[in-house]
Amino acid sequence: DKLELNCSAASIFYFLGKKGYKGSYTTIKRYCRKYREEKVQKATIRIETTPGLSAQVDWKENVKMVSRDGEVFYFNIFLYILGYSRMKYLELTFDRTQPTVFQCLVNAFEYCGNGIPQEIWFDNMKTVVDRSKSQFTQTVFNEKFRQFAKDAGFHPIACRPFRPQTKGKVEALARTVERLMVFNYEFTDVQELKQIIYELMQDLNGSVSQAIHNKPTVLLKEELPILAPIHRLELLSYVSRNKRLLRKVSMESMVQYQNAKYSVPVKYIGKEVTLDIRRDNLFVWYGDKCIRTHPISEKALNYQREDSLEILRSDVFKYLEDEELERFVDDNLHAYDDL
Repeated sequence: DKLELNCSAASIFYFLGKKGYKGSYTTIKRYCRKYREEKVQKATIRIETTPGLSAQVDWKENVKMVSRDGEVFYFNIFLYILGYSRMKYLELTFDRTQPTVFQCLVNAFEYCGNGIPQEIWFDNMKTVVDRSKSQFTQTVFNEKFRQFAKDAGFHPIACRPFRPQTKGKVEALARTVERLMVFNYEFTDVQELKQIIYELMQDLNGSVSQAIHNKPTVLLKEELPILAPIHRLELLSYVSRNKRLLRKVSMESMVQYQNAKYSVPVKYIGKEVTLDIRRDNLFVWYGDKCIRTHPISEKALNYQREDSLEILRSDVFKYLEDEELERFVDDNLHAYDDL
């Protein structure tokens, strides 16, 4: 019972001494450590095996990269990962303020199928927590953040300091982001850097995860029916909506914004959709469903891989086997980058 109250081994030893305990402090300390390790392990297993239960959030802070012209960029990467499917959302930011946290969370919910898990684990970031949990006190969440969580429909949990097990997935993802370093001196501006991060995110979600032996995009289909739907109207006051435009999806399964075209799933050909422009991201909505997201780009044609496959399967390349079609798409998506 005392361990459930987060009492320290020293305080429990003192309490038991008052009750007549004659054993050693080392015995109590060893028991407390074993109990807490088992508790963390049970929590970890629960998070990993329960669809729709949890997500974790953190930042990769103060990333430094250098452009082709030698310009130095300092930025942060917001990291969000669903516990069961390992579906990930990454976003480049230049600050870690509370409005940015809210915006990134809403973007993450929409990217991951417009769904919200029951609970989200956060590090003790100042924009989330006013007072961290200690031996004697409980975590106190920032009031505006607590209201955001309530409106969004998730239960916030603050990770304890020095307990890396409680947020291991997102820390592993942060290590994965280190692969960005190979792109030093390989980009021109912030827009191109954001595109690199977006493509990394797409690759991570479309590749087999060693932890789950499956692709996050595949397991997300199992998790989606259990995730709570996003309450967009309740969250509008927390995020900036810069511009919203109506567009009709072309016969190429594309929508136009400024001088560029962006792909959507082929089933929306001929449908009227809404373009939701936020910062440097384009969200395509059909009714209350976000059907596609793209980083805003100067490229003439902007395809997502799954859209390219779907478009070709429905048209002149439908006779090709899946493997041949995927090879064709991979070869040709690189060509679009030069348009």
